[in-house]
Amino acid sequence: MARVDRSILILFLSGVAATIIVFALSGSWEAAFACGIASLFGVALLFDAQERGATTALARRPEPTTRGPSLEEIDTVLQALPNPCFVVHRGRIERCNGPALALLGRHIAGQDVRLALRHPAAIDLLAGANVATAPARIEIAGLGTAEQSWELDVQPIQEGRLLVLLFDQSGRQATERMRVDFVANASHELRTPLAGILGFIETLRDPVAGADQTTRERFLTIMDSEARRMQRLVDDLMSLSRIEAEKYRPPNQPVALPPLIEEVVAVFRQGQNKRGQDVVVEMEVPMPPVRGDRAQLSQLLHNLISNALKYGAPNTPVTVRAYKLNEGMAAVSVTDHGDGIMPEHLPRLTERFYRVDSSRSRAMGGTGLGLAIVKHIVQRHGGILHLDSTVGVGTTVRVELPLFSAPAGEDGPAAS
Repeated sequence: MARVDRSILILFLSGVAATIIVFALSGSWEAAFACGIASLFGVALLFDAQERGATTALARRPEPTTRGPSLEEIDTVLQALPNPCFVVHRGRIERCNGPALALLGRHIAGQDVRLALRHPAAIDLLAGANVATAPARIEIAGLGTAEQSWELDVQPIQEGRLLVLLFDQSGRQATERMRVDFVANASHELRTPLAGILGFIETLRDPVAGADQTTRERFLTIMDSEARRMQRLVDDLMSLSRIEAEKYRPPNQPVALPPLIEEVVAVFRQGQNKRGQDVVVEMEVPMPPVRGDRAQLSQLLHNLISNALKYGAPNTPVTVRAYKLNEGMAAVSVTDHGDGIMPEHLPRLTERFYRVDSSRSRAMGGTGLGLAIVKHIVQRHGGILHLDSTVGVGTTVRVELPLFSAPAGEDGPAAS
């Protein structure tokens, strides 16, 4: 109960008590009635004073402010943002941050927004007949480099001002293009052998053409080759999918490179391809183990040696070297002596389905995914991939992998 409310109650009770005392001492109802009236009058005066005080306090209470942030506050926020952003007022760029000046030019401050943005939809939102009165978002191109794509967000803030924020969407666009290209390339790689197989089946069903034993054997051999090519393609796609799914789980097992290399090279030497005998191995002894996934490193070596045997000149050696570097890393390199690769092709060799010579690669049974798989394996292992080639001399692919080190106070597992 408030202090004033208690005072009214005390005054009222005191009046009642005074009225009773007056009646008891005087025995007069008139005197008691007069005393009661006086007490009620005092209560009324006190209540009126309370109401007047409350009304005055309410009248003096400050109005709640509806003022938005000042321009200085807006400018402070703009300068703290990492993305290009600026404020437009009556068609002019009133304030902008450093990234906006770097992207659009230092001349834009205080200038007409049409000098900074030449996109019709953006101009219409910021200075045209349909100037934004509610949050809006559009995609624009032509800012920065030709390959860049931007998302432009417009937010009305105060007094007709518009806050414009630019978000670089180039990475998302590039990822989408890669996805579309991947689906198109995978479809093409599967459709080409399938079309051949279906054509051969149709020929073999012909009573005349299919009756010739020589034709049947030739067609069946080609169909078997195309079917196995599709199988290799599907296997490589599944391998690539598994490696990408594990890329955020780096391996942490010791892997001894010398026995692994000898194991992979033995597969080629014992195969039907006589080129397997051209593989030469050079290794440092002793060789510390690397940190890795043994199955994936085996696949990496298999892909590199297979490529070198395919594209190296006949009867020339393919050299596999393993050695320790000085930076806590070990290196494995595979060198062939072939036609080499033009410098402009080197940056794209690890793209999926990219081929320098498509017809030659397909004729040799390549899927176009070998080096893409190698790149993802190296990335998962925290390593580095180097591609060096000289036209007319040959190509060297070098992979650098971190050496295994057990956590402090623990003995690591034996190298596999």
